[in-house]
Amino acid sequence: MLSEQSVPVVRATLPAVGAAIGDIADVFYRKLFDAHPELLRDLFNRGNQANGEQQRALAGSIAAFAGMLLENPDQRADVMLSRISHKHASLGITPDQYKIVHENIMAAIVDVLGDAVTPEVARAWDEVYWLMANALIALEARLYAQKGVEAGDVWRSMEIVDRIEESADAVSLVLRPADDSAPATFRPGQYVSVQVELPDGARQIRQYSLSAAPGRPDLRITVKRVRGDGRPDGEVSSWLHANARKGDVLTTSAPFGDLALAEHDGPLLLASAGIGVTPVLAMLDHLAAGGSTRPVTVVHADRTPDDHAHRQEQLDLIRALPDARLHLWYEEPGDGAPEASTGRADLTGLDLPEGLTAYLCGPVPFMRAVRGDLLSRGVPAEAVHYEVFGPDLWLGQQ
Repeated sequence: MLSEQSVPVVRATLPAVGAAIGDIADVFYRKLFDAHPELLRDLFNRGNQANGEQQRALAGSIAAFAGMLLENPDQRADVMLSRISHKHASLGITPDQYKIVHENIMAAIVDVLGDAVTPEVARAWDEVYWLMANALIALEARLYAQKGVEAGDVWRSMEIVDRIEESADAVSLVLRPADDSAPATFRPGQYVSVQVELPDGARQIRQYSLSAAPGRPDLRITVKRVRGDGRPDGEVSSWLHANARKGDVLTTSAPFGDLALAEHDGPLLLASAGIGVTPVLAMLDHLAAGGSTRPVTVVHADRTPDDHAHRQEQLDLIRALPDARLHLWYEEPGDGAPEASTGRADLTGLDLPEGLTAYLCGPVPFMRAVRGDLLSRGVPAEAVHYEVFGPDLWLGQQ
């Protein structure tokens, strides 16, 4: 909760800060990486920095958090910040790194806004920053404790015991602890970070959903090769496709992620597009392994049947569930998918049961459209869960 003296200052300056937050973010990252080049090399996603997505995500999160402090001062920020804390934990973020961010973000605010940043304004926004940072630090400490590790100590070596080509652009890697210990426990829908050393010596990190159910002696991730379409291709996905082979060892984090299947008996909607199918596979696999009788509506959208990674596996898992229904959309179904609709996913004609809990994963426009369909049909916002890989550009709009 903001202090009484800071509330009017933040309320008065939020429009100006919000209008300039893009410039503030640009200056912040420039200062941060000038002082700590290792953070760009080994922690931040260089692709997202190059295209500006990370800066826009920072703008959305700070503005949304400040607005929440003003409009809902009695509400905890944990729900809003949960997704960020899981991402940070999967990267091994530590409390000391928040001090580095604080120093550079406050310097950037002063640089951009100049004389408008009076000592009073600086104190108020300093308070906003530390309320957000301390909430994240507390959430991340809880996540580390749940994994039984010290802050940031999330990395372990995993051997690739199998490699399976799922489609032209998607490959599954089956991983087992290199020290023969038991694999980490996780909940269906969660992900791990993978750290690889690239040819220039950078150690870049990306997150990949676990695409099979927990309880096995190994873990599975499915990696889609990210093609730039006029921009650079994905660094880590391209490296994994070209280099990761059976017998190699990868550095991965413990599993994290707040898009985790809740254990109850109510009806489910599992909606995915493209490689967003991977957390849905883990959920379906888990339900099938447990003999679940829950009503499950599965929605998937893809470009073509051939692009639909794990297509046959998904069909088999749905057939194994007694009360599951699949609705497919392909932009180009061809002759090989007579059961699929043509075009983009549209939930308006689906029969959705009362008490539905929805899990969404895919490109942001897909999730925004599906979420809008669900809300318009009376599904409560708190019953709609989603996962964004990369900077959460949607955060400020929820």
